[in-house]
Amino acid sequence: MKNVTDPFLSLGYWPSAGSFGFNTDILATNPINLSVVLGVLIFFGKGVCASCLLSDLLDNRKQRILKTIRNSEELRGGALEQLENAQARLRKVEKEADQFRMNGYSEIEREKLNLINSTSKTLEQLENYKNETIHFEQQKAINEVRQRVFQQALQGALGTLNSCLNNELHLRAISTNIGMFGTMKEITD
Repeated sequence: MKNVTDPFLSLGYWPSAGSFGFNTDILATNPINLSVVLGVLIFFGKGVCASCLLSDLLDNRKQRILKTIRNSEELRGGALEQLENAQARLRKVEKEADQFRMNGYSEIEREKLNLINSTSKTLEQLENYKNETIHFEQQKAINEVRQRVFQQALQGALGTLNSCLNNELHLRAISTNIGMFGTMKEITD
């Protein structure tokens, strides 16, 4: 311990010939001591006031930071809410798109079935028209054949009658017919 206090004790015994040291004369050192004490008080007093200003600045900065954090949290909350709303709308739109897709596919299938049904009905009608046309043409052909056969038979019969009938036979057929008309007239009168 002696070694620690020796430098402080020896400071009072240093000679004043151009070296730095402590002056133990109270009257001579009083203005110097007062100026040092005042300087230290002013310096640290400013520090105290500066610490008050620094404390105020730090408090203001802290309040601004807290306010910014609160605003950021509010913005974050709003952004999260908007995100949730957007995700809900996205899910809703995806459901609607799936429904449209499914409805579109079912509508396509329904249209396909309708087209197939209408085409089969059209084909059936065309088949009926074809059958009716064939039947009509067959009837027409049969009627034409009948007419030709009848005409040929008639011509053959007329030819036979003309070749078989002579004037005498012809006159006898006419007189028989006149007799029949006369008889019919008497009956009706």
